[in-house]
Amino acid sequence: MYNYSLHQQINESLLNKKLDIGGKDISFHTRFVANATAIDALYKELYGNHPAASVGFQQLLATITAAYAHRDPALRQRDAEKEKVPEPWFLSNTIAGMSLYVDRFSENLQGLASKLSYFEKLGVNFLHLMPVFESPAGESDGGYAVSDFRKVDPRFGTLEDLQALRQKMHAAGMYLMIDIVLNHTSHRHEWAGKAKQGDPFYQDYYYMYNDRVLPDMFDAGMPEIFPESAPGNFTWSNECGKWVMTVFHHYQWDLNYTNPAVLVSMLENIFFYSNLGVDLLRIDAPAFIWKEPGTTCQNLPQAHAILRLIKQCVQVAAPGMALLGEAIVAPAEIMKYFGNGMYTARECDFAYNATQMALQWDALATGDTRVMLAAQHELLQKPYGTSWISYTRCHDDIGLGYDDYMIRNAGFNAWEHRKFLKEYYSGEYPGSPARGALFSVNPKTQDARISGSLASLCGLEKAMAENNEQAIALSIDKIILMQAHSFFIGGLPMLFYGDEMGYTNDYSYLQDPGKSYDNRWMHRPVIDWNKNQRAEQPGTTEQRVFDATRKLLSIRASLKETGDYKNLQWLSPHNIHVAGYLRSYAGKRLFCVFNFSDRPAYLTWYLFKEYGNPPAVLYDHWREEQLKVGFDHEYLVVAPYQFFLLEAE
Repeated sequence: MYNYSLHQQINESLLNKKLDIGGKDISFHTRFVANATAIDALYKELYGNHPAASVGFQQLLATITAAYAHRDPALRQRDAEKEKVPEPWFLSNTIAGMSLYVDRFSENLQGLASKLSYFEKLGVNFLHLMPVFESPAGESDGGYAVSDFRKVDPRFGTLEDLQALRQKMHAAGMYLMIDIVLNHTSHRHEWAGKAKQGDPFYQDYYYMYNDRVLPDMFDAGMPEIFPESAPGNFTWSNECGKWVMTVFHHYQWDLNYTNPAVLVSMLENIFFYSNLGVDLLRIDAPAFIWKEPGTTCQNLPQAHAILRLIKQCVQVAAPGMALLGEAIVAPAEIMKYFGNGMYTARECDFAYNATQMALQWDALATGDTRVMLAAQHELLQKPYGTSWISYTRCHDDIGLGYDDYMIRNAGFNAWEHRKFLKEYYSGEYPGSPARGALFSVNPKTQDARISGSLASLCGLEKAMAENNEQAIALSIDKIILMQAHSFFIGGLPMLFYGDEMGYTNDYSYLQDPGKSYDNRWMHRPVIDWNKNQRAEQPGTTEQRVFDATRKLLSIRASLKETGDYKNLQWLSPHNIHVAGYLRSYAGKRLFCVFNFSDRPAYLTWYLFKEYGNPPAVLYDHWREEQLKVGFDHEYLVVAPYQFFLLEAE
């Protein structure tokens, strides 16, 4: 519904910045008016009864306008080019990413800029830089305890180095993703410092209480995130003489989004990143950003309203920047982060497919794909126009967050099944080749997550220690199987650095007091570029893993049907050891089948005749050979930990 008063407010905001709403800035003005009703409604839903609501809304409109006014013309042009393509730009099969720690990969940002040819060779054109903004040494949480959202930490270089890297990446046809930590700041942030000095304005930026009455009410419903290293959800501040909400670590103070000033301040930071030229902004821990006593303080409706409001604002001022909600939650909950109702596909553009990631590890340990298949009806609900980050592992632990009923539907006892997986990947289960560790064990519930590199969890570390060539070859097969499954399943494939070279666990973190308490650092290696040179030597582990990874990415980039166009169909489960799916687009069909077992798997050729025109010949892109489709009583044999990428001809 048209709102004349709101339209006038927008016009005044634009005219204050001397924007030409009838000329060169008409597209911005049109987007603003088109999204204004949603922005107004979402803001009122959150802050309609707040005494500072009116002032905050004017500041919100001014922030959106200023963000556009200060946007570089080259970035505005990039926005326009992204909007020209028929589908959202990020759905393309030609984009593949890598997530990395700048200092552990290449020492600093200038060093990273010198490595762009490495990514080009691999087939990666999208980089996720783990947090590079200032955080206190020893209290950084891997960079997620930010003390200055706009100052690059000197360990990595300068803001100018980051800008130069982005410009070089864009010139090379690459995309950039960085994080924004919405939920909290470091207790050494300027806002926290002013709160410690007694400034009531900035004390209202956080959840701060004189006594334990409200903290106890919160704690009654809030789970502990790190029960081993950071029990409880509140920390006493001697400087303030108050209890401060600290859900993650004692040095990370939770921001209070019931205060509209916090939203506007963080939106200013979001636009600061958009105007650095960020293509995808990763919103860290969005499930936690709204707190209500008597709830778990996770996944609340107001958290979704904030994300939707941010999305509408970004769509107006920086439409070329997509948003990723890093919500590692149950399958039914993750779908809500894409939006629903009138906001379907208008909340977060991306989410991590953490459920599928964990299900792959489930299948690898058990050799059974039934649990994986039991979850797919929920994952297929993702709306068109949104996408997954698809991955085998990331910087975090591997959680087993899929629902118990999925395990029961596959015929297993849920508690015993999870117990087996934890023992298998921590190397405690007899005969397990994995070398990982349990992270954040809850002594009350025995819940735990799993740390360890892709290669070590696939058995390479143990095989190399034993100098067992057969076991080494088998572990490499597992590595490539896992990568292939995540690359072709839909979404933007995201490698974690080091996995492309088969890096095993790095135990040097144990000598660093700032990291030794957190075993996730074992799968965050320091890159040895001499080791990486071994990828040029035929027959080395590095060469076998790197070349296979490169080939998989090349195949994906050549096949339009591997883009994320809501074009995934799971194949009938003819064999419990095999997971298979069909990718279709414009008459093209790609059958992808993966054997997660240590034994050969037999698939009747009838499997490939159930979906449209039965093919007479299938071309396997992995082996680069044609296969004649046999009779229904004959079989395609899939060797242990092998796969086929079969295009119907």
